[in-house]
Amino acid sequence: MVTAVMDNAYNYFLTTYGNSAVSRYDAHKRSELRTTYNNIVKINKESPLYKIKESGDVEKFVIDIKENARSLKNIIASLSTDDAGIESAFRKKVAVSTQPDIVDAVYVGNGRENDGSSKYTIEVNQLASPQTNLGNFLRDDTLDVLPGSYSFDLSTTVASYEFQFSVNQNDNNHKLLDKISRLINTANIGLNAELVSDERGRSALKIESRQTGMRDGEDYIFQIVPDGANLSKVAMDVLGIGRVDSRAQNASFILNGSERSSYSNKFTIDNTFELNLKGISEEGSPVSIGYKTSVDAVADNIQSLVDSYNQMLGTAQNYAHTQRDSVKLISDIGSVAKGFQTEFENIGLLVDRSGAISIDRTLLANAVGAENSNESFSILNQFKDALNAKAERASINPMNYVNKILVAYKNPGHNFVTPYITSIYSGMMLDTYC
Repeated sequence: MVTAVMDNAYNYFLTTYGNSAVSRYDAHKRSELRTTYNNIVKINKESPLYKIKESGDVEKFVIDIKENARSLKNIIASLSTDDAGIESAFRKKVAVSTQPDIVDAVYVGNGRENDGSSKYTIEVNQLASPQTNLGNFLRDDTLDVLPGSYSFDLSTTVASYEFQFSVNQNDNNHKLLDKISRLINTANIGLNAELVSDERGRSALKIESRQTGMRDGEDYIFQIVPDGANLSKVAMDVLGIGRVDSRAQNASFILNGSERSSYSNKFTIDNTFELNLKGISEEGSPVSIGYKTSVDAVADNIQSLVDSYNQMLGTAQNYAHTQRDSVKLISDIGSVAKGFQTEFENIGLLVDRSGAISIDRTLLANAVGAENSNESFSILNQFKDALNAKAERASINPMNYVNKILVAYKNPGHNFVTPYITSIYSGMMLDTYC
């Protein structure tokens, strides 16, 4: 039962958050990690002994809390600055692309760039692509490989692996291909395998690299060959998974008049802009990359903070029908906005009955563009700091917001540190019997 709970938790985490981009704000100084550790120890020391019932979606709930809190903290960190002036945090530069469907741009600089020199034009000639192997299409309900044991070697540019699989009497081609697909995906070696079907009731195994592009001198990203046994060679010929359907290609583009290439469609230029190539440019129609106006940048930065806040609040509300203690999270997060409701109305931030925030951009632009805008920025910074404290609390102890059964209170003033209590979250130690 414990294994099943862990599998459910890991599968949910990987499918929901496994592909999330890692932010530079996920890295921390040693002093910050020490502070986080000390806060965890303090909570564990004072916390009563309790058990958490394995009830439906409790694993998903705490994972959502943790990940939403992390996202909110990262956005707040991106809007924090050591520069003078409380308004400088919300005036963080925002990139703009004239054709975001061709090239999307995100500002990743440190704010010290000269606005006039950090402007670019880019024309995309070719997108970076992965290597794809496509096997033979085989009828689903028959078996074209003799029962027995087989193996094949899979080599990448950095390592080689041996995969072994067996074919049983009651297998068919669909079961066999699915078995090999799961074998490759479970290995987590940078390849994605899936079954594709045609209109004739046949299936083939498609294997694609996550990496795009190839360096000079490389002939492949991965290569599949059978082992030395004759039966394995025959089986690989039948399956056809060693055949390259499309080779990996590098992205090709013209940046400020110079021809460039990249292994990936996402890259950084001059430590200022992160570009994501998404389409091919029309001839003679380059994309311009630059900055949004100051007022638009402020509005976008506030919008990103509000969106993350609303998402955190929405997470709590989505689980209200299954996790009764989620009201604690609703109260914790929602109370922050409601505490600023009167001040927010004057600057275009509208708080509804549930605590969610919407933005009137016209009122906001007037407030942050006025000569006495310092008061508006002061309110926004107070909101940001208060929200950061709540997100920090939720991140350190997400189990605070789930249904618990108290077993015993600790003796006040005579408590000892209990370092293993954190494993209730990290190990999903849930009780199926309470």
